[in-house]
Amino acid sequence: MTQDHDNQDDENGFEASLADLGKAEWKAALIAQAEAHGMSQELGKRHFATFIDKKATLLVTFETIQGIRALSETAQPFGFDMVKAQGWSHLCLISDGDTWFRDEDVYAFFDQLIDDGFFEDFDRVLFYGAGPCGYAAATYSVASPGATVIAVQPQATLSPRMTEWDDRFTEMRRIDFTSRYGYAPDMLDAAEQAFVLYDPRQALDAMHATLFARPNVSRLRLPFMGSALQTQLIEMKILYRLLSLAGAAKLTEQKFYELSRGRRENGVYLRNLMNHLDQNERFYLTMLLCRNVTSRLRARRFRRRLDQLEQLAEEGAFRAPPPPAQ
Repeated sequence: MTQDHDNQDDENGFEASLADLGKAEWKAALIAQAEAHGMSQELGKRHFATFIDKKATLLVTFETIQGIRALSETAQPFGFDMVKAQGWSHLCLISDGDTWFRDEDVYAFFDQLIDDGFFEDFDRVLFYGAGPCGYAAATYSVASPGATVIAVQPQATLSPRMTEWDDRFTEMRRIDFTSRYGYAPDMLDAAEQAFVLYDPRQALDAMHATLFARPNVSRLRLPFMGSALQTQLIEMKILYRLLSLAGAAKLTEQKFYELSRGRRENGVYLRNLMNHLDQNERFYLTMLLCRNVTSRLRARRFRRRLDQLEQLAEEGAFRAPPPPAQ
């Protein structure tokens, strides 16, 4: 890594927006920002790493250039928010596109971190990623035994011998997923605790999640949340709280499901649930759902559907639930 460490906030502070920069300028600014507070390192043509040196809790995130620039209003890596809010240290592995971080330079980077005892300098280490980055978070957590892992919709592997049923990423089938840092569920054996988040109604995600069954892995279900879980968790303001709890060794399945009640305010969840009930002609339950939603939220779609169902009930198409108590 190159290093130019200065703990003082300056013009490269984390509040600076990088949103209006082109890709090359954005990367240069991000690296300069990291080097003002830690280090950076190029990892071949499609990967690089940044490190922010702060407190003794380390967050390791795996992110893509495209995801950072799309999800963050300031085009800052996801982990920077935890640096600002919690003062954590942050190691960010960034890829250009979805690579699953299957690259010899990335392997060598983690080998060097292990040899240097890098992770031993921290009291707690937390790995995080979503989708292909969730695979990487699970896989490379083996470099830090005792770490906590949060992986959202991770793939276990894309080796066609194991997951030929997953036809979403056929272009990756020639990539080696069987050598070093290969099969993500096995790489979690050294973790203290891992949490795999997925929607069980997304069949392929659920099949991958099943492969992660391990004594130290909690598979956390989020039905009707769809195929973009990370986006929904951010919108519900749940993801940062999950990471905060994990960083304090307080994340449990019970805490997760308490936080996930926030989906009752989430439009994607509510629409998916209503569509499911309608498709199964559960009109009684659909009416109950619409009544509940319209009593709490301004939801014109649910109001229109409620009006339609009330008309159908008057016509005798189904028995309506009793009106809510006043």
